[in-house]
Amino acid sequence: MRKQSWTAAAQRKWHAFTLVEMLISIVVLALLILLATQAVNTTATVARPANKHIDTDSEARVVLDRMALDLAQMLKRTDVDYYVKGPTNYTGHGNGHGWGRRLQTGQLGSDQIAFFSQVAGYNSTSSSWQGPVSLTAYRVNQSASTNPSYLRLERMGKGLLWNGVLNATSGTNVVYPIVFLPQTISGISAWSAAVNNNNNCGGSSNSSCDPDYETIGPGVFRFEYYYLLKNGLVTDVPWDRDARPAQTSLTNPENIGLKDVETIAVAIAVIDPAGRALIDAASSNSLLALASDLVDFKTAPGRGIGGPHQVGDMEANWKTVIETVAATGQTSSGSRVPPEAAKAIRIYNRYFDLKTL
Repeated sequence: MRKQSWTAAAQRKWHAFTLVEMLISIVVLALLILLATQAVNTTATVARPANKHIDTDSEARVVLDRMALDLAQMLKRTDVDYYVKGPTNYTGHGNGHGWGRRLQTGQLGSDQIAFFSQVAGYNSTSSSWQGPVSLTAYRVNQSASTNPSYLRLERMGKGLLWNGVLNATSGTNVVYPIVFLPQTISGISAWSAAVNNNNNCGGSSNSSCDPDYETIGPGVFRFEYYYLLKNGLVTDVPWDRDARPAQTSLTNPENIGLKDVETIAVAIAVIDPAGRALIDAASSNSLLALASDLVDFKTAPGRGIGGPHQVGDMEANWKTVIETVAATGQTSSGSRVPPEAAKAIRIYNRYFDLKTL
């Protein structure tokens, strides 16, 4: 009996952990916990910007898909007006060209565009009346910094009647028809917000406000477009200047409408909500200063031999500017921009074939 008791005690002693083994186990467990924590932190670090890019990707897709539908249904006729970028009769971009590297007095910034499209729209002036054709317009709102849509992309889909159903173009609570040349979009006072984007909102003329504008891209703070002509040139003038150097407008008898335009190229800059909040917290004017550093098509340097503009030149310049701001933490005018917010900004473009007459 004594021998068996001694053997059992010896076996119990043999199977116990030593102090060294316990210490080694604790060290290994601590290392495993440390590695797991680092892995989780690394995953979170990678996931955060990825989620921001998912947000901007999703918004850009919605905006560009909507534009694709509107432009595909554009009335491509030689007897209607288009409010598009050109050298004359257009104030939608900075009261002319030259925006980029600091906003100048009187400049409005992003482009505007307005045209008639065969998409359904509503008209708030007549109890939200639904129309079979729309006055469609896009702009980045710059009417006033206190406006909830300030520096956000807006879309107008103002429901209209076909001309001939109703010919009234003045008065209150009137659903206007589309107009034919020589009447222009800018000539209808009730449509003034389609061609204006200043701070006259709520003033005497109220030229920049229209309840039919809706925010379609809350993260889009810069909007620019240009043309690819049928002759292969990339330009900000919607006709062939080489063939018709004396032409001044789309109503010129030599080239009525957008007959020379093959494609409209659209570029947008998008920021996620968290990034916008960071920039706004740094300075109320920082996002405007950043937007003004993104040059327009005319002032963007060309990358080809001799400096001619090519597709993608402007977008490449925008990306370079964003990378510079992300590295320095400030715009060219010295406005502070948190680098992490700048890193989340994405540039998108898409090309819309007009299939014109």
